[in-house]
Amino acid sequence: MLPWRRALRALAAVLLITGAATTLAPAATADTTAPAATASVSRGWNDYDCEPSAAHPRPVVLVHGTFGNSVDNWLVLAPYLVARGYCVYSLDYGQLEGVPFFHGLGPIEKSAEQLDGFVDKVLASTGAKEADLVGHSQGGMMPRHYLKFLGGADKVNALIGLAPDNHGTTLLGLTRLLPYFPGVEDLLTTKTPALADQVAGSPFLTKLNAGGDTVPGVRYTVIATKYDEVVTPYRSQFLDGPGVRNVTVQDLCRADVSEHVAVGILDRVAHHEVANALDPAHATPSTCLS
Repeated sequence: MLPWRRALRALAAVLLITGAATTLAPAATADTTAPAATASVSRGWNDYDCEPSAAHPRPVVLVHGTFGNSVDNWLVLAPYLVARGYCVYSLDYGQLEGVPFFHGLGPIEKSAEQLDGFVDKVLASTGAKEADLVGHSQGGMMPRHYLKFLGGADKVNALIGLAPDNHGTTLLGLTRLLPYFPGVEDLLTTKTPALADQVAGSPFLTKLNAGGDTVPGVRYTVIATKYDEVVTPYRSQFLDGPGVRNVTVQDLCRADVSEHVAVGILDRVAHHEVANALDPAHATPSTCLS
């Protein structure tokens, strides 16, 4: 393995372990001492008192990946978006009984139902008519079931996927996530329906992709890295259909060496592209200095 790949793996693991050692309260709850005028900037994410602004009228729902959770996956991107004036929310889904921290393992259809309920909660809280979804890995693919089969297209303006496994991967690819999540390798010997659902050619993915990748009324953005070692080939992440923009971060910054985990949790170029996709009217070019 190249030295930079080792460094990225180590940094990603440190961030994930640090997040797992925290609880949702200190990482994402509101700062009740903050002035109301700066609520969207100072209160953090999962603030149910946040009121969307005229500039950013839609709340952003962050959807973690396999083995992730509502905090660890978003230690960088959530504050990045909050600082830009968005009301930002994240959920846990796909929990297995007796397995703390590491989620996204239950049947994906059931996880999509959890997303459905969470989006309804966010819309009710904010008074917004639609939300924008940003998901990493499984979290960029699973919402497509919600959009296509659970009525989500009426409640969602845009879906932005960071390294999503839209057309599946191999079980070998999924096991390559394990070094980033110490202590979860034994989960492969238990019942983990989400892993089976994500294998290329699975009944779940066959149903999801039948009749086209997209649904009308939703804008889709896929942000991929050519160094992805989990979802391969990386172009299998891309979607076909109207309202789709497929992006490879190396086309924007040739020096970007992020792989599957890093492109979701700490890649500056990818996060700038998320901001562009959320507000395309004010998009600015993404570069290595983004």
